[in-house]
This record gives sequence, C-alpha cells and structure tokens, in this order.
Amino acid sequence: MASCVTSMSSSTILLITICTLSSILSVASAAASSVEGRTRPFKKVYAFGDSFTDTGNTKNAEGPSGFGHVSNSPYGITFFNHSTNRYSDGRLVIDFVAEDLSLPYLPPYRHSKGNDTYGVNFAVAGSTAINHLFFVKNNLSLDITPQSIQTQMIWFNRYLESQECEESKCKDFDDTLFWFGEIGVNDYAYTLGSTVPDDTIRKLAISSVSGALQALLEKGAKYLVVQGLPLSGCLTLSMYLAPPDDRDEIGCVKSVNNQSNYHNLVLQNKLQEFRKQYPQAVILYADYFNAYRTIMKNPTKYGFKEVFNVCCGSGEPPYNFSVFGTCGTPNATACTNPSQYINWDGVHLTEAMYKVISSMFLQGNFTQPPFNFLLAQKEKAG
Repeated sequence: MASCVTSMSSSTILLITICTLSSILSVASAAASSVEGRTRPFKKVYAFGDSFTDTGNTKNAEGPSGFGHVSNSPYGITFFNHSTNRYSDGRLVIDFVAEDLSLPYLPPYRHSKGNDTYGVNFAVAGSTAINHLFFVKNNLSLDITPQSIQTQMIWFNRYLESQECEESKCKDFDDTLFWFGEIGVNDYAYTLGSTVPDDTIRKLAISSVSGALQALLEKGAKYLVVQGLPLSGCLTLSMYLAPPDDRDEIGCVKSVNNQSNYHNLVLQNKLQEFRKQYPQAVILYADYFNAYRTIMKNPTKYGFKEVFNVCCGSGEPPYNFSVFGTCGTPNATACTNPSQYINWDGVHLTEAMYKVISSMFLQGNFTQPPFNFLLAQKEKAG
C-alpha cells in the first residue's frame, strides 16, 4: 500500500535503539525455535511488494512520506509490543504466511543482519510498480520513497550474487515460495489530481510488474503467489478525500474501487499468459479485492465493529483521521481494541484484518488456484 495518496511528506526514523533491535532478534529467534521439527513445505520465502508486505525496509532516512512515524509506538503494539517498522499494530499477511509454512518471520533485506536462512523480504513501503523517474519527469514525485519494483529486483539480484547463486538458476528455487505482495496502489495515488490518465498508469504498472514476474520465472521460480490490489476505496484515507456522492453499494469510494478492480482484471489475464508460457511453474492469484469485499459485506461475521474509523489517529468522527496527525505522531492516539477495527492508521490495516485475509488466502478459496493446490504440487515434486 501507499504510505499516503496525497502530497504528504516526512521521513521515517533512521535509528532504532539497541534494546528494540534486541527485541526484534529475540522475536525472530523465538519464532524459529517454535517451528523447529515441524514439516516445512518450503525452505525459503522471498517477498516483494509495498507497505502491506514491508517488514522493515523503510527504517531509514529515505521515507516513506506521510506515515513516517512507523518506528514509533503504537505501531507493533498488538503482537510485538514495540514497533518493528511494520505498518500495522502487529503482523502482516506475509507474517501469517510464514507461520503457516512453519518458517520464522522474514527479515527485511536492508536489515537482515545475516538471519536470512529462511528467506528475505524485499518489499518496501511507498514503493511503486512504475519506475520512480516516471513520477519525477511528470512532476508527480509526491513521495520521497524512490523505490519501485525494479529496485526490489535489483536488491534481489544483489542478494543472489552475495549467495554465489548461479545467474540462470538457483538450486534452492525448487524449495522456495515467491510471495509477490500487492503493488500499484501508490502509482495511482501519486497521480491523483494530475492529467495522467488511469489507463496510462495501468499499462505501465502492469508492464513493470509483468517484467519482474517474468524475471523470477526465467530464473527458475516454480511456486509464485501474486496478490492483486486490495479494495482501495474502502481505506479510510480514500473515504476521507472523496466526495460523499462517490460511493458504491457497500459504502466505499466507487471510483477508486473500480480503478483497482480493472487493474486486477488485467493482471489476472497476464498471469494466465504466464501459466501457458511457464507450465512448469505453479502461479497463484491472491484475490485481495474480493477477500476484502467479502469482509466488508458482513464485518461482524469476522469480528469487526469499525469498518472505516481508524484505530490509531486523530481527528473528528466518523473517521478519527487527519492528514496532519497520523498514527505515530504526538497528537494521535490508539484504540484499546484494535481487533475490532479493519483500518489501523487510515491507509494500512490491523493485524486482525491481515489475519482474516491471510486465512482466506491460505485456507479459503480466495486464491486461484487454491493454495492447497500449490502445496499438493510441491509435495508431489518433493
């Protein structure tokens, strides 16, 4: 997800205390210990994406903007008891994926500290699908995060080189899951109010994402999960910015949801082409849009009472949100029951929401084909 869909700008905190770093390593160590001896269908996971998947790559001076206080409390308060530079009160979908696969949480590439035995997370908050230079050339660099999916692929290639991995194929790719988190919402967000048409963004974004996916497949990736864009029009910031008459049947911003839905349809068509081109690979589409939509249509069924109001923020009802007092800033406060909220800080979701979404991906029917099919194929391959 985007760090913001407006021109907000502030940098994240560069330094983290030794105490916090120690806590992070302790959590990772405990997670690794807790899964020892259990069956692991995959030996490694490599993740890509934006702030919905980032486990700490933006803990530096480069950004992202808007939600640049992710290193502050109350981020991480629900599960880790301190900020881990995840954009939530706790775990993300990728964390629940790791748990389900009996693997420890993925360390961020920039701060892996050598604990990369079970994989690495290359996702970075504020990241775009389209190269950052496109936004600079069009005077749309509203965010100071310069990373794109191309940047993440550069990081990935550098990482492989550091592992002395063969350029064409890597032996452990047979036992590696590639998790391609949602990316592209930022691209549309940064062009909000500009003359750049959605169609241009969609074509360039899909082309860029396709290039990254094809690069992974050419390297020998055999098991790949690709998330679509979420129900972006239901995020609090979208509700806050859009006119009241721009609503769909579930009360969210119609124009934004239509934008995300069309993007996802084009992405799915591209994935179908890749399935034909790379029959040896198992390629799943994770339907973030419809999983989210299913929850929005019956939130109480999943334990949610607040669908638009943010848990952490500041501002007047009905959203408790202000672009001038976002979560982590001095004026913001956090609710005492985040598990009842869908929205954490206005752009990012609560751990509770991520947990439900991940369950719908991993145990439900919101991936095509089902995630169990991927696991069965992996077991068959050995």
